[in-house]
Amino acid sequence: MAVHQSTPHSIVGATPHHGYNLISSKHSSEMWKICYRLVLLALILGSFPLISSSFVSRTSPLNNIPQKIERNSFDSKDQLLSLFFRDLTSEGIMKKPQEQKQKVVFLSNENDNQKGQEFKVVNDYNMDHIPLNDLAKQNSLLDNTVDFTFTSNFPAASKFIDRTLKTGGVVTVLINENPAAEFLKPTNYKVLYMRRFGLIAVAMKKTGPKVTSVIVDETTNLDAQRKTLGATEAKKAALQNLEDVLLEPPRSASGKSRKYLKRTKYLPDLMGDSLESYPRRVFIDVGLSEKDGGSGTDWFPKNYPTRNKNFEIYKIETVTGGSSGKELPQIEMSDWLRKNVKEEEYVVMKSEAEVVEEMIRSKAIMLVDELFMECKPHSITKHSGDKVKEGNITRSRRAYWECLALYGKLRDEGVAVHQWWG
Repeated sequence: MAVHQSTPHSIVGATPHHGYNLISSKHSSEMWKICYRLVLLALILGSFPLISSSFVSRTSPLNNIPQKIERNSFDSKDQLLSLFFRDLTSEGIMKKPQEQKQKVVFLSNENDNQKGQEFKVVNDYNMDHIPLNDLAKQNSLLDNTVDFTFTSNFPAASKFIDRTLKTGGVVTVLINENPAAEFLKPTNYKVLYMRRFGLIAVAMKKTGPKVTSVIVDETTNLDAQRKTLGATEAKKAALQNLEDVLLEPPRSASGKSRKYLKRTKYLPDLMGDSLESYPRRVFIDVGLSEKDGGSGTDWFPKNYPTRNKNFEIYKIETVTGGSSGKELPQIEMSDWLRKNVKEEEYVVMKSEAEVVEEMIRSKAIMLVDELFMECKPHSITKHSGDKVKEGNITRSRRAYWECLALYGKLRDEGVAVHQWWG
């Protein structure tokens, strides 16, 4: 038996199948194409919500984030903080609550002081709640003992945070929609995280102590009180135990200071000084800028026995008329020192011999407790003259015995002095 076509259709294909011929008509083929296209279009339209949902979830890791935060709404801020800390945990910046063994501080603003302890994250992450205006509670925290701090008022809390946060510790901040108006990243922090959800959330890691750059020029105020001369008997005894000076300079001065720092006997170790009794601790680095070949300040916190106390770090650079070819008049370091440090403060300094000699003449050297002095002898310069130009700074060279004599004079003055070969 066969299936015959009827006019006006024509056979477009026939395939034998169990003795039958399968006939396909033109009309049925077009209908199938139309149906196929309609089904395909419906599938595409139906998949749009899924595609959109997938895209949003990949570009925004925080879901259900309120776009507007009520400033005075405790519930809204509590929800925002929970989302923020949950995301910090997922990013590995914050440890999970069950793993939390670090020292974590929650600094609340004046508006949140009454309810600060009630924020869910404070209990979930075992955070110490400290009101921003509670100075007594802030002062009870020791220097460099906190691993993680939260604040929504970084400008007001920055000094407390920098004093208490460990190097490598993290501070998290919530700031308004215009961050430039109220937030400036300190130079000793790097940003780990920044996201916007209602407010802007930032997490920063502390990379080291704060360094204050100072340019000494002719505008420096010269008025200051001098420290009385003389060293205590205990300090004089400690100076007898300082490391011996090298009787000959090393063959190459470049990169040697790191090696010699290992043999250095530091004053706090010799005197058993905890450094707690000083109202302020200061390190001052005087010399060339790093771009001109000078040493940086990063070696100090890595090597000096700071006892986990904060040191204010100053990098002092002199101004010369390099661009005009005319050298500006030199401003004595003694004047700057008298203005910026006091007798009762603990002062560590690194400087070149020329600056140290000027401070000895003015007696300002007695403001310095410990000194790393760079004294370049003739033997390590390629120049035969008495002076060598390095960048815009003129540095004199001397016989090595003169360097040794200067070390001896400083120790006689009661200064714990070390050789610096950087």
